[in-house]
Amino acid sequence: MHTEIMLSGTGGQGILVMGQLLAQAALIEGLNVVWFPSYGPETRGGTSDCSVILSSEQIGSPVICNPDVVVAMHQIALDKYLPSLKREGLLVVNSSLAKPPAGHAGCRIMTVPASDMAFELGDGRVANVVALGALLSASGVVRAESVRRALDGIIPERHRKLLPLNLEALEKGLSRCADLLPRP
Repeated sequence: MHTEIMLSGTGGQGILVMGQLLAQAALIEGLNVVWFPSYGPETRGGTSDCSVILSSEQIGSPVICNPDVVVAMHQIALDKYLPSLKREGLLVVNSSLAKPPAGHAGCRIMTVPASDMAFELGDGRVANVVALGALLSASGVVRAESVRRALDGIIPERHRKLLPLNLEALEKGLSRCADLLPRP
């Protein structure tokens, strides 16, 4: 098993936390992991990307050229990474902020209105966890239980009151598997 994942959005959308959760969940499952964040100096509102490589083998390079999975939390991210997505890859689109492509050379497309769903839960900041749940439902790269454990370990003490909300957001995202569009 070797999966290369590109997560992309804007600063403040929790892209790096989403990557951290994936990486920690993979470590819980005994996989090798590379977590590589990238963000502009603007932080909030600027570009924020995070690549995560999960593998049962040693990982030779942290560089991702053609990801197996792209999670695009807004239109700029979608436009930037869609061309590099592997032909048989998975595209997860936050359809609240990006228009999913009509079709793309054989990739699977999962739409999830992550931002809208997060606001329905009462806090737009959990859109990243909704999208992560959708990614898990479409790909199974790590088990949901591992992400639940990772959430418990990653959320700092000062934000512990947000753990139930994050767990609820994960469940909302996991329920989105019906929105996985078939390959064109």
